[in-house]
Amino acid sequence: MNNADELKRRVDACLRRLVDEEESELLRVSEELAPLCAQLRVSLTRGKRLRAAFLYWGWRAAGQPDCEGVVKAAAAMELVHAAACTHDDIIDDSRLRHGVPTAHAAFAEGGAGTWGTPAGAPHGSRQDRSAALAMMLGDLLMGYAGQVFATCGLPGAYVARTVPLWSSLLRETVAGEFLEVLRTGSVVPKVAESLEVARYKTAKYTVERPLHMGATLGGASPSVLAAFTGYGMPLGEAFQLRDDLLGVFGDPVETGKSNLDDLRDKKPTALLAVTASLLSADEERQLEEVLGKPSLDEADAAHVRQLMERSGARQRIEDMIQERIARARAALDSVALPPPARAALGALADSATDRSL
Repeated sequence: MNNADELKRRVDACLRRLVDEEESELLRVSEELAPLCAQLRVSLTRGKRLRAAFLYWGWRAAGQPDCEGVVKAAAAMELVHAAACTHDDIIDDSRLRHGVPTAHAAFAEGGAGTWGTPAGAPHGSRQDRSAALAMMLGDLLMGYAGQVFATCGLPGAYVARTVPLWSSLLRETVAGEFLEVLRTGSVVPKVAESLEVARYKTAKYTVERPLHMGATLGGASPSVLAAFTGYGMPLGEAFQLRDDLLGVFGDPVETGKSNLDDLRDKKPTALLAVTASLLSADEERQLEEVLGKPSLDEADAAHVRQLMERSGARQRIEDMIQERIARARAALDSVALPPPARAALGALADSATDRSL
């Protein structure tokens, strides 16, 4: 099976079955869990299923055939992603993702955020309650990821080989998120610091680790795993660099999220770091002044975008993306792979980095 749309359809079907089964179990506990069930469903109904595709083609690159077990294992990567997005949205207080309210925003809008809050209580605000509920949803999604992977139907010995990779994936993702939180809102970071966040928060769990999961399940050679690191790390960084550009220059109608949040929060993106490194002293003061405003608006953002364009930072990021794609392709060419896997991974390099969403 080489069709990306068909793989997405099969992964989506797997996730729908999970939600249907778990919704019944949750509602058997209490009908008051209906909002949790609704957000569980919403959180798994969108996305290109890139991480699932990388795991699937890692398996096929090991010379293994298509089967339902690996599709289910691949679906587990989308549960990891949904959990990470849910927690990330709480941390950033993002209100929209893919054009729909994020989990904590939806809980608040639906009134779930006020459950158990006494009238006039100084603590336990609507915002606090909705964030707590969304945090639990994220935890549940991560738990489901392990469950789905462990029960995917592939031989137990195959699944056991991936246990160290699960530990690495979780450790690296939390490390990247933790570093981003520490470095958000303070001084503009150095480019190397921004790329470090991108590497651990996004690159590894988006590309490298799913590939390693699939390849390890399939018993791939050390040379294939090494090539997947050489492919996955630069491609994952390119993915995040594209996301940085979309976070500032993207059209919210197309991206489904605000193009002000990264600037308002002073996120430690490579785009911001490169911009600061290219500005004159006077322009850098302007940048700091605008980013220091407590309520940065569209006019302020337009000023920052102008600085990014005029300094050449936007083009520099585009160049960094293309350089990383070239490195990823070179790594892919360094090892013998089945032709279908090679073709699919080449196509994924394009779809992961040439996007508006």
